[in-house]
Amino acid sequence: MTPEEFAKFALDRRRLAVLGLLAVEPVDTDGLVAATGQDRREVLEALGVLAVEGLVIKGDAEAWVLQESGLLAVADLLPKAPPPAPRVFFGMTADEGEVLARYTSGNRLTEIPSKRSHRLVVLERLALEFDPGTRYEERQVNGILSLWHPDYAALRRALVDEGFMDRGGGEYWRAGGRVTELG
Repeated sequence: MTPEEFAKFALDRRRLAVLGLLAVEPVDTDGLVAATGQDRREVLEALGVLAVEGLVIKGDAEAWVLQESGLLAVADLLPKAPPPAPRVFFGMTADEGEVLARYTSGNRLTEIPSKRSHRLVVLERLALEFDPGTRYEERQVNGILSLWHPDYAALRRALVDEGFMDRGGGEYWRAGGRVTELG
């Protein structure tokens, strides 16, 4: 089953209700009827379709059990995120590159790290986007950071808070971090 087929198939409200309950724990038919508010025929039809697709089986004590292997098979067919672009690693050490690889896809950050040590690595890399000695208007900083992540304001604040950039009079400039030509 393709991911698209799974989405169409699983988004039927009756099947989705049954799948959701079975994702928590095995449940017998009567329990599914009571929990979903569906009549017995609807629950049995949903279970029949789910069983044919390999997503549920009848386990011990007449309880229905979610087959995670069926979901994993669908997940394996989903497109994978592209690896980080080589330029993401420019000017960074191998250890820093490993951290960056966890938070980037292509040329973009997938998330802003919550762990401070990881966030500092990301901010160190972002600081390389700004030339030392150059003053930037806030909109320029926002434009550069928005190429990396939609929450450019959080990145801008973090760069200032962690000492990689400074600000004054509506302008921003590099205040820390290593100096490397991005070329």
